[in-house]
Amino acid sequence: MHMLNLGILAHVDAGKTSLTERLLHSVGVIDEIGSVDDGNTQTDSLALERQRGITIKSAVVSFAIDDVTVNLIDTPGHPDFIAEVERVLSVLDGAVLVVSAVEGVQAQTRVLMRTLQRLRIPTLVFVNKIDRRGARCDRVLEAISARLTPAIIPMGRVAEPGIREARFTPFDDAGLRAPLLDLLAEHDDDLLAAYVEGREGRVSYDRLRAALVRQTREALVHPVFFGSAMTGAGIAELISGIKELLPSAEGDVDGPVSAGVFKVERGSAGEKIAYARMFSGTLRTRDRLTFRDGEKGKVTATSVFDQGSATGEGAVTAGRIGKLWGLNDIRIGDVIGVPRKSSADEHHFSPPTLETVVVPCRAAGKGALHLALTQLAEQDPLINLRHDEIRKEISVSLYGEVQKEVIQATLADEFAIDVVFRETTPLCIERPVGTGAAVEFNKKDPNPFLATVGLRIDPAPLDSGVEFRLEVELGAMPYAFFKAVEDTVKETLGQGIHGWQVTDCTVTMTHSGYSPRQSHAHQGFDKSMSSTGADFRGLTPLVVMSALREAGSQVYEPMHRFRVEAPADTLAAVLPVLAQQRAVPQTTGIRGVSCVLEGVIPVARVHELERQLPGLTRGEGELECAFDHYAPVVRGEVPDRPRTDLNPLDRKEYLLNMTRRVGS
Repeated sequence: MHMLNLGILAHVDAGKTSLTERLLHSVGVIDEIGSVDDGNTQTDSLALERQRGITIKSAVVSFAIDDVTVNLIDTPGHPDFIAEVERVLSVLDGAVLVVSAVEGVQAQTRVLMRTLQRLRIPTLVFVNKIDRRGARCDRVLEAISARLTPAIIPMGRVAEPGIREARFTPFDDAGLRAPLLDLLAEHDDDLLAAYVEGREGRVSYDRLRAALVRQTREALVHPVFFGSAMTGAGIAELISGIKELLPSAEGDVDGPVSAGVFKVERGSAGEKIAYARMFSGTLRTRDRLTFRDGEKGKVTATSVFDQGSATGEGAVTAGRIGKLWGLNDIRIGDVIGVPRKSSADEHHFSPPTLETVVVPCRAAGKGALHLALTQLAEQDPLINLRHDEIRKEISVSLYGEVQKEVIQATLADEFAIDVVFRETTPLCIERPVGTGAAVEFNKKDPNPFLATVGLRIDPAPLDSGVEFRLEVELGAMPYAFFKAVEDTVKETLGQGIHGWQVTDCTVTMTHSGYSPRQSHAHQGFDKSMSSTGADFRGLTPLVVMSALREAGSQVYEPMHRFRVEAPADTLAAVLPVLAQQRAVPQTTGIRGVSCVLEGVIPVARVHELERQLPGLTRGEGELECAFDHYAPVVRGEVPDRPRTDLNPLDRKEYLLNMTRRVGS
């Protein structure tokens, strides 16, 4: 039997979860169609998903279309969960992009389509809600061509749109021939020659249909279907299109084990369960696996998806999606076994650009909150925590405001912890301006540590992170001491001069030295006479900050690239507000009666622009935003972030804090 791992993607409220229910009902997996409004759908399992009617975590169900088993993944549609969507894309063989016939192409639709095209994932387009009042199928088709991709081919026409009796009628051979030849000839030399030479009448429809299948599977063209998840119109044709046009999963069941983890959840007993797509090989219960950074684990149980849900099975073969138990250290994004050699396997996650402090409603719940958030962060590498031991606070990074609700609901439902959040702030970074160096010598004042550490900090190319190098001989002292310096350098640069993470720099160790192991006569090892790793870990932050202070650092704030589309007659009202929010329009264009502005805006100002835009544009304005780059803070006061370390910027305070820590 062939396998197909299929993703359903769409903007909020386009009806993709309802489409999932209709597909499962049509193929006989469920007897009754669930409702998003009633909260009884197959794929929305989180309480908050049922309450809000939006999908937050990717859910997997399966069904059969003749000899093809489809693992269907229902992905989030809210822009705050785009990272969840992108994680799933690496495991897909094909996708269905859902567009509402009423709301049309939305900002999030464009983001999703760009991502699908970048990863070259074969995609069908399904225009849903043709039965709703206000459905405008022809205009939506024009918008798909103008705003998503011109490489589309409508597979039929809609009769009586906007009423419950709306129906989808597929084109016959004659109706499809001309548009197919026009579209497919661009990527097929034989068809192009026939078209140019006037021999198109000799090209058989079977030849055109075969070219459509091939080019769809190569993500060159995108067939468009129409229908309604509520009435079932067009669903049979979509199911046939999924089977015919999208590629089956590939993989050698006898090859080396290679799998990607795209979801991790906790079972009823608190055990970790990993969802993994098998790209190659066969994974069996009791197999010992290698994943992230050489971590190892033993699989204690497996299950695969079949006829709607997961069923226990002793092996997961190439092409399938399985649930794995026993891998306690597994995380989302981990590669199991041999890494897959494919561009689609690369992750393109934008960094979270917002941060907020999580506060328990009961003061006594701080310890439980710490454990709960740590557990959530273990499951999801996109949840970044920052522990402030001085103020006894925990900050969490965010992609958007809705994530607050998700974290709040998860903590309440799974851990019985009620929390509130402080004001959301942007997450800045620091980069060194120039070169700085510092050194502290062993047994020379004012160095109280039995260690010599010299460091030089140099600027490095953008997005290069932090690189540690040696200008001293590796054998000059025990390797453990070099490792202690390297680890402490990277930890210390988590908070620069202004408290933000320092990145895009090279740190070179220029001096090293230590006191060899010594002891008094007839006595054991004396730490007061001999260097230990603690000496290097204690001294390194002081040297790092001295070098960074000499180099100087610039604070950079996160910037989003924005696209505003609004009625042209509202432009005069929109432009002053963009200026107030420090947005910089870079291009302006007219599209029909609408004006399109594109540019950049500080992340800190996006929420306010989202709030004001509807009132400025009679509710017709559309805002699309995505992280673009970091820009130097040049206006106003440079933002500082409260420090959570022992403050190596202040030598006296740092040494006092070190003494207290050692004492405790």
